[in-house]
Amino acid sequence: MAEAEATGVRVLVADDQRLIREGIASLLGLQPGVVIAGVAEDGRAAVERAMELVPDVVLMDVRMPVLNGVQATAELRRLLPGCRILMLTTFDDEEYIVAALRAGANGYLLKDLPAAELARAVLLAHAGVDQLAPAVTGRLLGALDGPPPRPATGGGGTGGAALTGRELAVIRLIATGATNREIAARLYVSEGTVKNHVSSILGRLGLRDRTQAAIYAHDHGLL
Repeated sequence: MAEAEATGVRVLVADDQRLIREGIASLLGLQPGVVIAGVAEDGRAAVERAMELVPDVVLMDVRMPVLNGVQATAELRRLLPGCRILMLTTFDDEEYIVAALRAGANGYLLKDLPAAELARAVLLAHAGVDQLAPAVTGRLLGALDGPPPRPATGGGGTGGAALTGRELAVIRLIATGATNREIAARLYVSEGTVKNHVSSILGRLGLRDRTQAAIYAHDHGLL
């Protein structure tokens, strides 16, 4: 598909099934504010096309030949850190979800989305908003409910940074899926204070967003 000349959020669609990727590209290309920059038939092609086209957002299937979507996401995160990557798949398995988010995906969506909602997700991703499908959120929290793989460290992360007692309380509540308002009510502080704690946690641990914070809490036995 030739690179579009119209203005809008430029999207690369990566899916190994031709009918699906062309269908997504066609439907999404009709939505206001979205431009289809190109398509790719596997993970390796997705990386190569992204390097060539430098899209704003990549819609990445999870299961693809040559390189799967998780591997391609990790590679693109390294090569094009400014590119936003949304997984778009039929698979809502915990293993895929956690692996994709750890690889640096900015969201995990399912293919039953209407075209208008998918376009909105693309625009939100471009604006910096990470997204999970409702069903995926439940799966992720279910995965985080399992036994932690390592004993609690009391905080600590990138560069040996440690969390304060209040930050530990906040990250534990983040891992349960609590919103800033809910955390504020639980800890008897303002939402602004919670936002400051969240920013501090992400900075101390070198994490990108709340989803990574939830995974960190699980992996380090903080639940």
